[in-house]
Amino acid sequence: MTATILIIDDDEMIRSFFSELLEDEGYEVLAAATGGEGEALLRQKPVDVVLLDLRLPDVDGLTVLGRIKGQEVNVHVIVLTAFSAVPTAVEAMKLGAYDYVDKTSDASKLKLIIERALKELAMQREIERLRRRSGGYAQGWIVGESDEMRRIARLVEKVAPGRATVLLQGESGTGKEVVADAIHRQSARSNKAFTVINCAAIPEDLLESELFGFEEGAFTGARRRKKGLLEVADEGTLFLDEIAEMAPKMQAKILRVLETRMVRRVGGTSDVTVDVRFIAASNRDLKEAVKQGTLREDLYYRLGVVVIDLPPLRERMEDLELFVAAFVDEFNRSMGRKVTGVSSRVLKLMREYPWPGNIRELRNVIERAMVLCEGEEIQPSHLPGDFSELAAAVDPSAATPQLSDPAPELPDDGLDLEDVVVHLERHYIVEALERTGGNQTEAAALLSISRDQLRYRMEKYKLT
Repeated sequence: MTATILIIDDDEMIRSFFSELLEDEGYEVLAAATGGEGEALLRQKPVDVVLLDLRLPDVDGLTVLGRIKGQEVNVHVIVLTAFSAVPTAVEAMKLGAYDYVDKTSDASKLKLIIERALKELAMQREIERLRRRSGGYAQGWIVGESDEMRRIARLVEKVAPGRATVLLQGESGTGKEVVADAIHRQSARSNKAFTVINCAAIPEDLLESELFGFEEGAFTGARRRKKGLLEVADEGTLFLDEIAEMAPKMQAKILRVLETRMVRRVGGTSDVTVDVRFIAASNRDLKEAVKQGTLREDLYYRLGVVVIDLPPLRERMEDLELFVAAFVDEFNRSMGRKVTGVSSRVLKLMREYPWPGNIRELRNVIERAMVLCEGEEIQPSHLPGDFSELAAAVDPSAATPQLSDPAPELPDDGLDLEDVVVHLERHYIVEALERTGGNQTEAAALLSISRDQLRYRMEKYKLT
């Protein structure tokens, strides 16, 4: 679908130039000479990006920005400014503008900013669509848009309404529990309990009493009757994670429940009927476990009425950006932050990384980066050490800056290290700004810092 861009600027030449430029790029362009006209167009037609001049004849541009952001959360506003009005543009960024661009800048810069804004907007809309569809992220899970995940999503929708037992297979961290939760949420049992038990985390002698419960006096310490998780999950869903780690004796007991829907508490003499939907999961190849004799064949076939194999993250990298955007959004909400995303260098490293811990590892990496990130964009320095090693392998010059001159020897009488660091920092900031023609976004990228960090240092060293 063609993106729609609205230009609000009282300069007819600017409107005409940008309209022609953007129409040649395939965008649908609307134009307004005043703030009032622009707001009227916004009410009449959906718009994706607004190019907004801050000096308008009828109203202050910052006021228009405030109204747009207050009503159209899914519209990105790019401020058009002159070089002398940069402080006002910075103020606009604080009020919610996506970015700003000097009207006299090279047209390619504006195109790049618009492309980036539309890409981020598409991600935000997709995240919102998925959030509405699933009733939330379900612990950060996004179904994804790869062909395999679309197939899995359709399968989940088909299997959820029934009571068929589901077996989820996949590496650790691929989202098996979250998919199980999604099945439960989309079922008629969604208003009942979703009960989770990790078969590998509970000792064999305790697992039976946890699942089946016990009668008073069944063993030392059993002072009163206790319902097991199978009874607690009655009319709901029971998720048995790492089912292959369950001892053979317990496998037989679970098989009986699957066949009869009857539970007998430890120390009990009568059965209790339960209506439980079973979902099991394993990060092992269960067919191989059957061959090795560690998993009962009859239990495997009982559990595997519907089998869903979840692919590792490295095999669905087309979903990576969607996951990153969702986790950034999640932690922005929980941490009260306004991080916009990750830099292109970070995304490149993430695409090269093998992700042995899959989606769970990605979520942890984003959470760590969000804690360390001081600006608006996650940089390579915010990633764990494994990524530094990867950066060195992919691009050695990017991992370790090569200075043109060797560092001077330490003087006999010592030196003021702080002064030396300040001198070097100021030197490279000036050089980066000169090399990029004063473009702070590009200069910050050269220095692997955020634009906010660059502006802080420019103020610190009184650079204009």
